[in-house]
Amino acid sequence: MRFATSALRRHVALRFHGSFLYRWRYAGSSPERLFIAPIDLRTADPTVALDIYAGRYVFSGEGVDAEGYPVFDVDPPSHEWARQLHGFGWLRHLRATDMAISRSNGRSLIDEWMTSIGARDRVAWEPDVVARRLISWIAQTPLVLEGADHAFYRRFMKSVTRQIRHLRRTAYDGAPGLPRLRVMIALAVAALAIGDQQRFLRQATRWLDLELVRQILPDGGHISRNPGAILEALIDLLPLRQAYASRGGQPSRILVSAIDRMMPMLRFFRQGDGTFAHFNGLGDTPTDHLATVLAYDDARAAIPAAAPHSGYQRLDHGGTIIMVDTGRPPPVDFSTEAHAGCLSFEMSSGRQRLIVNCGVPRPDNVGLRRLSRTTAAHSTVTLNDTSSCRFLTRSLVGEWLGEAIVAGPTRVDAERGTEGGATFLAMRHNGYADRYGIVHERRIALAESGDHVEGIDSFSSPSGKLVGRQGKDSYVIRFHLHPDVRATILEGGRTVALEMRDGETWEFTTDGPLVEIEESILFSNTRNNRRSEQLTIHGRAQQTPSVVWQMQRTVVGGRRRIATRGTEMMRN
Repeated sequence: MRFATSALRRHVALRFHGSFLYRWRYAGSSPERLFIAPIDLRTADPTVALDIYAGRYVFSGEGVDAEGYPVFDVDPPSHEWARQLHGFGWLRHLRATDMAISRSNGRSLIDEWMTSIGARDRVAWEPDVVARRLISWIAQTPLVLEGADHAFYRRFMKSVTRQIRHLRRTAYDGAPGLPRLRVMIALAVAALAIGDQQRFLRQATRWLDLELVRQILPDGGHISRNPGAILEALIDLLPLRQAYASRGGQPSRILVSAIDRMMPMLRFFRQGDGTFAHFNGLGDTPTDHLATVLAYDDARAAIPAAAPHSGYQRLDHGGTIIMVDTGRPPPVDFSTEAHAGCLSFEMSSGRQRLIVNCGVPRPDNVGLRRLSRTTAAHSTVTLNDTSSCRFLTRSLVGEWLGEAIVAGPTRVDAERGTEGGATFLAMRHNGYADRYGIVHERRIALAESGDHVEGIDSFSSPSGKLVGRQGKDSYVIRFHLHPDVRATILEGGRTVALEMRDGETWEFTTDGPLVEIEESILFSNTRNNRRSEQLTIHGRAQQTPSVVWQMQRTVVGGRRRIATRGTEMMRN
């Protein structure tokens, strides 16, 4: 009943915030001017401005040619495309050209939107979309208002006021998590920008603080457990912090503390190639945004070894990085994008990815997104072709809550230590215990040299009786490979050579059932999906309750590494 109780609280809040009294409470006149324009940290590309001027709009990998017609009247190819169009984040590309024609084009498009978009377009008035639009409009006022006539200026300010009022009365109507946090950020930005609104500013600051306390965990992670949510939040919070200073005020201690905790987590989730590991709804990493945000990290604190509140562990030795998901599913309200990837891991060597999870496809590909959330799309163990979590789908409750996780591991243990010149993680979860009477245990150890990984996947009974149930103890251990890795089976099926793009090679060996190479896929939410391969080990818990596997780096930069009397040598 946990999800029902949570949804009921949300429903009551939404009814109150949509009431007539709530709307009347926030009536007020339009401001005369905007006092500040917070910076926009998102990367701008002047070539995109040329496409927009030509009537071509490309969002989320999908393009539309308006061909002389108003772009806001065209049929959007997807819901996400429409959200980005009405969010106006693309204004930054026009500003990047620093041309009068771009300023004129920006004003024309905003005027077109103000004229044609009313209550009829539901996407345009979703709280998260309104928040994106407000932040973009206010940040790009130097582009929009420079050289504008008085009539446009008044229409613009009237529209800004209307959107602020709408956002204040619908702040809690949208989805919880990052979308709601963005709403609170937009309200704080608006309160700072319009000036002489101390009561509004105090309220917006209080609402933002409450949401930061609710969503940002003590270790700096996000309650959704999506690493990308940290970057998305920071890219809006950093300009907001600066906006407080620009108005001669001080950001709240809660805001400052949240930013300080989140910054180290950006480095925590980075793999060797600079991108984030694929966990819990994270797709492709916007590396340009990441580099911009990291430039604001003056402290450059040491990378944490563990994020216990977020539920992740990191091993980092000799240029080899292993990231492991050791957390329970997030709360139901924040789990609509979360994955069933408990005890899955990703691994990189130098600047190359070796073991990965499958990531996520584009937002509107519902079928593939459901597939990407399953346990089988992660480098971990599946039992009886099922996932360690259960998702809501195709029901009245599912329509209300979204495809949230309603059941999964209730206990995930993770112990960290050093032994024999290696750092190890000993982990277990009970996601399959109730259904199949099996607890999955995983141990991963990384040598200090970074050249050797040892792993054990084992299956025990929570009751101490026979492992598993008759006919319900079939498992598959999966290791999804990055598309740039080529796998070749050696020595009768218990050794696999994994060759990376630069010639570096790792040998994967196991003492258990034979290793198989099967097809896999690396999803992308910004580009085309890529074919890849996966190593699989099939077995039964009652027959083979423990499988030991190892990975040894044998070739570095085209040269073979061999062990001789306890030392390592290199030879051509």
